[in-house]
This record gives sequence, structure tokens and C-alpha cells, in this order.
Amino acid sequence: MSQDRQEAMATGPVDAAADAATRLLRVVSLLVEETRPGRAGRVALHSHLERDLGLDSLARVELLLRLGSEFGRPLPEAALSEAETPADLLRLMDRAGTATLRATAVDLAPAGGPVSLPEQARTLVEVLEWHAERQPERRHVLLYGDIDAATGELRCEPLSYGELLAAARCVATALVARGLLPRQAVALMLPTGRDYLVTFFGVMIAGGIPVPIYPPARLAQIEDHLQRHARILANAEAVFIITVPQAKGVAALLRAAAPTLSEVLTPDELSAVAMPLLHRPAATDTAFLQYTSGSTGDPKGVVLSHANLLANLRAMGEAVAVTADDVFVSWLPLYHDMGLIGAWFGSLYFGMLLVLMSPLAFLSRPVRWLQMISRHRGTLSPAPNFAYDLCARKLADADLAGLDLSSWRLALNGAEPVSPATLQAFADRFAPCGLRRTAITPVYGLAECSVGLAFPPLGRGPRIDVIERAALLQRRVAVPAAAGATDVVRVPACGRPLPRHEIRIVGDDGGELPDRQVGGLQFRGPSATSGYHRNPAATQALLRSGWLDSGDFAYTVDGEIYLTGRVKDLIIRGGRNLYPYELEQAVGNLPGVRRGCVAVFASNDPVNATERLIVVAETREEDPQRRDELRQQINEAAVTAIGLPADEVVLAPPNSVLKTSSGKIRRNASREAFESGQLGVAGASPRQQLLRLAIATGQARAADAGRRFARRAYGAWCWTVFLLLGLPVMAMVIALRSPAAGRRIVHYAARIFLRLAGMPVPAVAADTLPAGPHLLLVNHCSYLDSLILFAALPPAAAYGFVAKREFVAQPLIHAFLRALGTLFVERFDAAKSVEDVDEIIAALACGQRLLLFPEGTFSREAGLKPFRMGAFIAAVRAGVPVLVGGLRGTRSVLRDRSWMPRRGPLAFETGALLPPDGDDWAAAVRLRDASRRAMLPLCGEHDLEA
Repeated sequence: MSQDRQEAMATGPVDAAADAATRLLRVVSLLVEETRPGRAGRVALHSHLERDLGLDSLARVELLLRLGSEFGRPLPEAALSEAETPADLLRLMDRAGTATLRATAVDLAPAGGPVSLPEQARTLVEVLEWHAERQPERRHVLLYGDIDAATGELRCEPLSYGELLAAARCVATALVARGLLPRQAVALMLPTGRDYLVTFFGVMIAGGIPVPIYPPARLAQIEDHLQRHARILANAEAVFIITVPQAKGVAALLRAAAPTLSEVLTPDELSAVAMPLLHRPAATDTAFLQYTSGSTGDPKGVVLSHANLLANLRAMGEAVAVTADDVFVSWLPLYHDMGLIGAWFGSLYFGMLLVLMSPLAFLSRPVRWLQMISRHRGTLSPAPNFAYDLCARKLADADLAGLDLSSWRLALNGAEPVSPATLQAFADRFAPCGLRRTAITPVYGLAECSVGLAFPPLGRGPRIDVIERAALLQRRVAVPAAAGATDVVRVPACGRPLPRHEIRIVGDDGGELPDRQVGGLQFRGPSATSGYHRNPAATQALLRSGWLDSGDFAYTVDGEIYLTGRVKDLIIRGGRNLYPYELEQAVGNLPGVRRGCVAVFASNDPVNATERLIVVAETREEDPQRRDELRQQINEAAVTAIGLPADEVVLAPPNSVLKTSSGKIRRNASREAFESGQLGVAGASPRQQLLRLAIATGQARAADAGRRFARRAYGAWCWTVFLLLGLPVMAMVIALRSPAAGRRIVHYAARIFLRLAGMPVPAVAADTLPAGPHLLLVNHCSYLDSLILFAALPPAAAYGFVAKREFVAQPLIHAFLRALGTLFVERFDAAKSVEDVDEIIAALACGQRLLLFPEGTFSREAGLKPFRMGAFIAAVRAGVPVLVGGLRGTRSVLRDRSWMPRRGPLAFETGALLPPDGDDWAAAVRLRDASRRAMLPLCGEHDLEA
């Protein structure tokens, strides 16, 4: 036998199997596109037919018919009950006698391993699900928390992908149960820890938009903290705050300024048994709102979609050659973009271990950061410049004993101006510990580009451009300084744009500038935000003809970015451009001045209508002579740094210079405080603030207790009335066995109950309902739905209900419903569902009017669920119209798995009467889609199929 013949025989079965799989997927895709438009892209061999593709039992019957036609033979009956995925259908076809498909079943096993990536994931939720499905036990995060009193070590808690997803689903269920709707904002005011990680994903899985804000850390600034975040909550229209128990009183103070805020919750209050939720975030949905540092009276919440974030993560991973073998070590706060996106989301996506500790753990002992890198062989770890400076200057030689930093391949420096002196000092100090100078990597990014925008080439180390100071300040040109020049500025390179991103430097006229000319830095790319949340003015200022304005001055050399300062901080004095940062650094180095606590800004001169140069420096010096000497030294430093003295030097007490949550100087806010005379003015004492906080906490707790008591009292009243009315009514209806009489009794009993419960429902006039047989289709939200419909619909309308067959297992309820003329249908057995449709058609043919819930069931999750096909097949085959109705309010009054009703408005109204336009499957699909479009505005909930 020839070799070619042997190869053909060897590959023939596999080719046939692949062909069968291709044909099967084509049939499934066509049906899904007809039945659930937009979901065909999800079709794969391991897609769940109902959960992923939306094919209910009757749609699967249609699928099997089409597959039988495609392959020329029927599939076995077991396919209706056993097949959950297209791969199951292939297996069942193999069982029917096609042996060649067995090789295909093996070949179609999911590929990949612990280092594969979720390249097809469209959202962060899908990224987590991808890892949790394939490697649930793999450690995702090592959380270092409080210090163990016995050992003196930081407590360490591992968190796997599977554990994170399972816990987040419980939080999502609890939030949905409390009424959270998709695209509503939820503020997270939690410290770094397991609760934060779980809650963040819980909000996203529930469809909400997380809004991370930092918890108050210092009593001395607690009122400023509350004032600033109240504006952010109001701008985000947050409905919940999730915070630590100790901060509930603080958060309660925010309610007055944030009217949308309905509850202040703790993680312990969000424990629930996880339930399947139908809402799935889309790639274009907002993943979270990142409020930029310093958002005060004009909050700027950067809108970042899942697509933006994943584009940024993939581009950064490509730029720094990330693999799952990397170990990411971080103490950065999770409410800031570098810690949240760069550290956590980056580790999540690439499957690398994240060693995480809180910012307070770092600040209390900076050496812990380096010890974690040494202990866990960390390869990636970012920090702002101040952290590198702190470690280079403050660590004792004894702290360096045993440190091995040879594994650290990228020491990323970003989030604030990078100091060349710090880069050198850090490299020199830790070279004996194995740190390579090439690991030190200045980078550039901003929240408006998710987090990262520019990274330098790997393995190069810092590149410093030494330029003439006069040319920079007077002509805005970066002229290389001659060797030995002293009046120079050192500017570090921050790298080239990430893959698929672009930058440009523009002048005042908007024209693009060549290398070494300083101008505004603009960028564009898939990571870029669409704008600021509910802030059209700021968004308009951000977007520039397809580009986004970074707000930074910069120049380029050979495609690399060199930053010279913030546009809004630029001071123009005497025709010269002055950048505050360099002077702040010089003043901060003076003995007696608190390092990092200096603000330089321009202030309007009320007399001469000119700008004055103001230097505010924090000091603890109280001796008048020493303070005069310090002012003189500050002016000398100003002349050295920028060529002219300050117009006014303010020596302020500690905590006077205002800063952002990430430690950046808030120059504009400090200027406003200076001009209003409030700079350095002491506010309320810590004791006074604690007293106010205690009062607010007590009031909040008393109000919560009062609301809980009122809800329980109301619930007990409702149950008392229901039992007093319901039990006799059920007995009468069962005894009469007359559907017409039973409906009349239930109608009036239901109206009495609702009136006594304070929730009356307007009655629907009989003459507004269509004559003749038809189906009334209503959304299903709660146990109360049938009661409300009995109260609203006139008994003369004689609607018979269609209910799920599971009520057979509850004899009393089943007997009651049967006495009212109810039809029972099967939801899960496909063969029985076909018989039940025939029964509905027969009832319609006899002139009956039937009421049913096309969703088939209800849950705690708000939103209109996918419709099952039975009602629409019955309508088209019987040739009768469907009347669409909508219930409002029942879900919030009594949610699924809740037995304590809440008072709330209820409403029911009918809408369009829709006749079928054919009698086949396609006509049933069209009728279903038309009914859904008509029901959405009536029910007032979102579309869970959108």
C-alpha cells in the first residue's frame, strides 16, 4: 500500500469528524441567529444550549429536527434530555453509529494549560470565569494583612480564582436582592483585602458599576474627605456604599449631598447563596468609574469600558513580555488606577501570582515591600517616585540584610513626576542586593488611557536627557546641554507608546511639533476613555478632533516621551514659563521643611492684576528667627532653581498643603485655600470630629433600626391579613370547583387584601380588553404577580392561567389553581412541552382567553428574562393574537426567596394586541420579538437579553 494511501486512511476519520462538527455548528448558528439575534458569535462546541445560546426546550426540538434533515438521519431521543452542548450532540450522533466522530470528540477537548490566556474574553468578568473554569485551585492573590501578635509576621491569606468567583457571585446575588440594577453605580470604600477584591467583582457580576474611593485614614482631614467624596457620589449617582463597619457613620454623613444613595452596607451584609444571574456585561459597558486624583468641586469620573481595560492590559503585557511565570508584588491602593488595573487586573488577566499588601503596611515599614519581592521572587513591581525615594533614603543598612532583589526585572516608576536623582539613588543603594540598573523603568500613563500609555524598551534602564534650563523656560525647546554645563534640567525618558496607541505633541495653534519642541501631549488608542461621567464640559475639553488631551507638557526624542510638567500647573511670570515641580523639590530638600509638603502656584495680585509666585512650605519650626532664615533659604533656592525669588513665602503647619489620595500636591486647591485665607487654618479638633462622627453614627443606626422594625411590622401585618383572607378563600374555591365563581371570589379578596396592605391596584375595565380568544402575556417578577392580576383584571374577562407543572408537587396549591381553571405546562421535558402546547392550542380553539408568563419563572434579579417559545408557537398555530401587559413594582415589594413584603407602588397596564403573521417557526420568533419590544416599556425593567 502506498504511503499516500496510508496517510489518507489515517486522516480520513478525523477529516470526516471535523466536517460533521462544522456542519453541526452551522445549523446551530443559523437557529441561534433566528431565535436570539446577536448570539450566533457565541456558538462553540462547548456552549451551553440554553444558558449561553438561549435555546429553550422547544427551540432544541426545532434544532434536532434541522439536524436530522442536515445529516439525513434522526438523532436519538436521548438528545432531548441529555444534550446540553453541541459537543453532546456530536457524541450522541456517534452513539447512533458514526464511529469516525469519536476521534473528533477527543480532538475537541479544550486546549491550553496553566499559561494560556483568555484572549477571546470581552470583559473582566469573562476573564475571571475563564481562569476559574480552567484552573480554579490556582492561587491568584496572596493577601498580606494584619500582623500576627504571636509571630510578628504579616498574616497571609491565599485566594484562588475559584474562590474569588464563588464569593463574588454570592455578593452579586445579595446586591441584586437589594434592588441593584444594571449600570447603577456602587461606591466601594474599603481597605485592601479580600472583601475589596470579592466585592468589586460582585458589583460587576451583578451588572453594577464599581466606584472605588478611599476610606478616611486621618481624623485631621475627615471633614475634607467627606466633603470631597460627597461630590463624587453625587456625580456617580451611587445607590450603595459598601464600607467597613467603623465607617458606616462616616458614610451616613454623605447621604445629604448624594440623594441617590439608598443604603450604606458592609461586606458582612452581602452574604447570600449564589444564584444564576442572566445579566452579562458587554465589552462596551462601563467596567468602573475612576475618579481622577484631586476631583473636588468638579468631579471627573473617567469612564472605562471592559474593552478599554482589556486593550490596555494586552498592550502592556506585550510591551513588557508578561508571562504567567511572573510574580507581581504590590502595595499600591486598589482605589488608584496603577494598583487596581496595573497590579490586580494585570495579574488576573495573565494568570500570574499577585502578592498584595496594603499601602499602610508599606508606609509603616517600607522595607516590607522589598522583603516581599525577595521572599516571593517578585519580577514585576511598580510604585510612584516617592516610594523609591523613601526606600533609598530611609532604610537602615540592617534592613538590607538578606534582601535578594535579583529576580526583580521591572521596577516601574510612574504615577507622579520621576526624579532622576531618585532613580540613581535607588539603583546605587540596592545594587548590593542584586538589583540590576536595567530593571529601573520610568513609565507614563494616566487614568484617561486606562492606566498605561508609554513604556521604554526592556532591559535598557533609565535614559536621562540633560537640557538647557533657559531654552526650556524661555523658548519651550529642549536643547541638549553642553558637557560641564551647570544651569541644566534633567528629564527622564518615559518610553514609547504602547502597541496600537499613538501620541503627538502639539503647539498652541494645535499644529504637531517636531522633536525637542515642548507642547501639549495628546494621545489616542483602544485604551482611551470616551469621556468623563456626567461632566460634558470636562469631556469637551478632553477630546480634540479624535485625540485626547493628556494635560501634560512634553517633548519627544526618537519617538520617546519626555515630560516637563502639567499644563494646569504652568506659571507664566514676566514672559517666562515656570514649572512648579522643580522648585518644590528644591525647597523640600531644605532642612526644616517637610519633604514632599511644598506647593508652588501662581495667585492673582488683587492690586496690580498680575500673577504672583507663591511658595507654601510645611514646617514644624516655631522660633521666629529660624523661620526668617528659612524664608531666606527658600528664596535663595527659588533663584537657583528658576532664576527669580518668590513673591510670597508661606510657612504653614503640618497638613496644610492639600494632597490627592495618591499623595500628589493639589496646587489649585491649595491656591484656593490661600486666596480664601483658609490655608493652615485649623479645623475642628479630632475630639470634636469624633463627637460629630459618633452622633452621626448613632443617628444612622437608630434610623436603620427604625426602618427594620417598620418593615417587619408591615410584613407581619400583610401576612396576618393574607392568612385571614387567603385560607377561607382557598377553601371556598376548592369546594365550589367552578372557575367562573372562583375567579370572582379571588378578584374581590385580592382587592381587599391590597387595600388593607396600602397597595391598591387600578382595575382594568372589561371593555378595554379584546374580545375573542387570545393570549395575555405578562412579565413575571414575584410571588405577588398572580394576586395582582386577579385584582386588576375583571372576573368577566374569564382569563384562565397557565402555570408550571411543578405545582403538582404542592397538593393544596395545585387543587386551588385547578379549581380556577388553570392549565399546567412542562418547562423542562421537551417532549412533554410539545404536548402542553397542543393543550393550549385546544383551549384557544374552544374560545378561551389564557394568561401566561412567557419568561416561565422569576428570580431576584431585575430585568426581563428570555422568553420561552411555547406561547408563541401556540399563538401562531392557533391563529390568535397576543395581548401584551406589564406589571410594575411587584419585584421590589416581594422578591424571590424573600418572605417579608415591603410597601411599594404597584401598577398593571396592557399594551399592544399583536396578531401572528404566519404559522411556522419563523413567525413564532417574530411574534416573540414583537411581544418583547412591546413589554419592555410596560414593565419598566431592562432587557436581560440586550
